[in-house]
Amino acid sequence: MSYIRSAAFDETGYVILDAYDQASDPKEWLDLEYVDWRSSGVTRFAPLASAFGEMEVDGFWNHTPPRTDKDGVWVRANVEKAPRLKARAEEPGANVGRCRVIELQPNGYADALFNQHQDDNNRLNPDNSGWIVRGFFNLSDDRESLMILREDRLDPSTETRIALPAGTQLIVDTQRLWHSVWHQGTEPRYCLITSWESGRELDAYIERWNGRSRSESAPLAPGVQDAAQRLFEERLEARARAQATRGRVERGAYEG
Repeated sequence: MSYIRSAAFDETGYVILDAYDQASDPKEWLDLEYVDWRSSGVTRFAPLASAFGEMEVDGFWNHTPPRTDKDGVWVRANVEKAPRLKARAEEPGANVGRCRVIELQPNGYADALFNQHQDDNNRLNPDNSGWIVRGFFNLSDDRESLMILREDRLDPSTETRIALPAGTQLIVDTQRLWHSVWHQGTEPRYCLITSWESGRELDAYIERWNGRSRSESAPLAPGVQDAAQRLFEERLEARARAQATRGRVERGAYEG
């Protein structure tokens, strides 16, 4: 299918914007209502825009009628508490789909690799419309934590690691890149995540914020990546064995 895409993502699949002065804003995310929702780690989410304005964060395609991740409806109970966060999500002028604040508990590097995933933002997206990407605006000051991006989930040579101090602004084609966060703090991490439709409005926004499509990976001590990669692959193998065993048991029960 043919979609309207931004050339800013062609090279790497992500764009880093100039840092935002997060210290000048109130900590609205601490007043929001959160719901449990499993993502890349131990997480909760505070929905700001959902499929029908309800306090939930499910994919728009899992509703009736099903649709793509566009035309989100603001969740009144939360946006009344977070007008600044809502304004930041609306600032590009692009169509907004799901918009929420994620609360992520501390985890390990191998955990983050195991929890890497690609999103399905463009399910049901009509041909010749804008491709959906996602903004990640770090709200808490997590300068030791890292956004982990990979072109190939199993290939560490394709990895980019982006540090996450407060005010970091990152837009990612999350249907292209495997992504997760290695959160090394002692307190929860908070981040505003917004689905935007690609097009002229988003391109202009990226230009205003001096978007750049490449970043030097945050350095790691020798051996850290190799050790995490081994643990990650061991967990994948263990899961595959468990699934195979469960499949054999289920088939045996059915055939019997």
